[in-house]
Amino acid sequence: MKTYRKMGWLVMLFLLAMTAGTWIVEAESGVGNALKKWQAGVGWGWVWGENDEVGSLNEMTNASRMAALQSVSTGTVYDLGILYDRNSFKWPGHSPGEIMAFRTPEGTKRQADTDFVPIDGLGTSWHSCALFMNDNVATQIDSLGHATMSDDNHWYNGYREEDWGGDWGPRKCDASTIPPVIARGVMIDVASYVGKEVLPANYAITVDDLQGALKQQGTVLRPGDVVLVRTGTLKFWDETGADHELIGEHDSAGITLESAKWLVEQQGAMMVGSDTSGLEWKPSAEEQEAYAAKYKSFMPVHTYLLIEQGVHIAEFHYLEELAEQKIFDFCYICTTAKIKGTTAGFALRPIAVQ
Repeated sequence: MKTYRKMGWLVMLFLLAMTAGTWIVEAESGVGNALKKWQAGVGWGWVWGENDEVGSLNEMTNASRMAALQSVSTGTVYDLGILYDRNSFKWPGHSPGEIMAFRTPEGTKRQADTDFVPIDGLGTSWHSCALFMNDNVATQIDSLGHATMSDDNHWYNGYREEDWGGDWGPRKCDASTIPPVIARGVMIDVASYVGKEVLPANYAITVDDLQGALKQQGTVLRPGDVVLVRTGTLKFWDETGADHELIGEHDSAGITLESAKWLVEQQGAMMVGSDTSGLEWKPSAEEQEAYAAKYKSFMPVHTYLLIEQGVHIAEFHYLEELAEQKIFDFCYICTTAKIKGTTAGFALRPIAVQ
């Protein structure tokens, strides 16, 4: 009888261990991400309903966020944001930025015609700045309303400019609809894979490059990942990215449309980004006309990810420290300012936590 009891306890312990193992495997494999809409070979698309403004980030759940947070082992934080000021490099299609002193201690005390004149015995005053700033500068996440296409100027989920445009920004899929992102992050170090500190100008990152880098790193992508591709461009950012010529040269390296499709349709990437201003490959001046004619767009990766798939694009993420420490997977955390009408979350400070 005692032998049977012992066997019963052993069976029970075995089953509990198997169940716990299943929970661990599910959490680590991304099953906890409850991928409701992603289909291998297809990706996402306009599958979340006619009123959706969030796209693939709908796939995040409490379980997936817990799995990402529970992967943290040391608590080490890596700052993925870059410092911005009026001299910083930006894509030429965006306006410059100015930070202007609106109220200063000297001004509020000297000028009596301000809207508020402080009167106290301590000489208390304050600094306040007015910002004239583009919503696509420094570390950023493009909203699903950022890129448009076709004669009707539609964006993700069929929202059209004539219906949802406006003088104060798009009224559907603006950056305020980007939810707080907590997910497994993966850095694919393509620059190191090809033996370069920084990828050369106009380098087209292929599927073979991504697969080779992942194999070299020993990293496996899982559906629901935030995938960040390193070109090394931000090695030249220094303090505030003032060397436009040097940064602009290497900023032209990026992923091809085929690479973007592989990441989304075959690997289930929930958000795709890089350390450049635009993520995607920019062909040389001699190739640009043929390239645009082939894809019917000068930025086919943007139209594919943002419009067709509903996948947000993360840009100018600082990956140099991760590369130095050989940190390839981590808990990625980022939130954007809730400013209605903005077309990207800008000047962000996302973090990678290991």
